[in-house]
Amino acid sequence: MKFIIQALATFIGCFVVQYFLPWWTLAIVSCTVGYYFHNNGFASFVAGFLGAGILWLAMAFYIDSSTQSILTAKVGKLFPVNIFVLMVLIGGLVGGFAALTGTLMRGKKMARY
Repeated sequence: MKFIIQALATFIGCFVVQYFLPWWTLAIVSCTVGYYFHNNGFASFVAGFLGAGILWLAMAFYIDSSTQSILTAKVGKLFPVNIFVLMVLIGGLVGGFAALTGTLMRGKKMARY
């Protein structure tokens, strides 16, 4: 149950924050959510990957439909892979590794220097 709630919290938090701030704030939100929920490493990575990946997929579909596929056609000429797969991989990996970092930060005591 914590896994699903963590994925939803990542999705909603990243959606709200990325509306106002740059794309890399996705990592800050995912790290914070991973720190708060404190799942095991694999579950936290997958929850962050799904939350951020589904968000970026939904946003890519929204941008694609609102621009009548102009962006998809131009970027599709540059990359041989589907643009939506590329968006899910980029957003998902950033969110997944950030959530894993948040989980691992909570598990270890930070050294004071």
